[in-house]
Amino acid sequence: LKEENAILRSKINKLQILSETQADKMRKLEKKLEENKIKEEKEAQDLEAMVQHVEQNLQLMTKRAVKAENSAAKLRQENVLLQAELRNSKLENEALRASQAGLAMAKQNAEVALQHLLQVTTSSRASIRQLLSGAESLQLVADLLKSIDKISEVSEDGQ
Repeated sequence: LKEENAILRSKINKLQILSETQADKMRKLEKKLEENKIKEEKEAQDLEAMVQHVEQNLQLMTKRAVKAENSAAKLRQENVLLQAELRNSKLENEALRASQAGLAMAKQNAEVALQHLLQVTTSSRASIRQLLSGAESLQLVADLLKSIDKISEVSEDGQ
């Protein structure tokens, strides 16, 4: 009976040691699980912050593009008005040539109108280039947002 008790005690000790080992493993796994949860939460927060930053940039670029479009539209209107002014100046110039009176003044007016028109045309071209650049930036941001969506879909599938 003593021998049987000793064997049973030995088995109990082994089982206690095994139980403690398994409890240690369980604690380590729980700790690792908690660390992984914290890491995933941080990554999710970082991703959200990046998405918000991209959205803010997109809104800013959209505002700039709208402003550039409005500016380009105003410059086009001014260009039309200046072209009409140039046509009027040319008609006036022709009338002055026909009457031979004030020819020098008409040439000067036409030259001033032409220089003004050239300045506006140059300015219009620069605004249109800026508008195109803004549109390309918006396309880049749209492509980046598509990539972020794909990354988040892959992350969700990988869970």
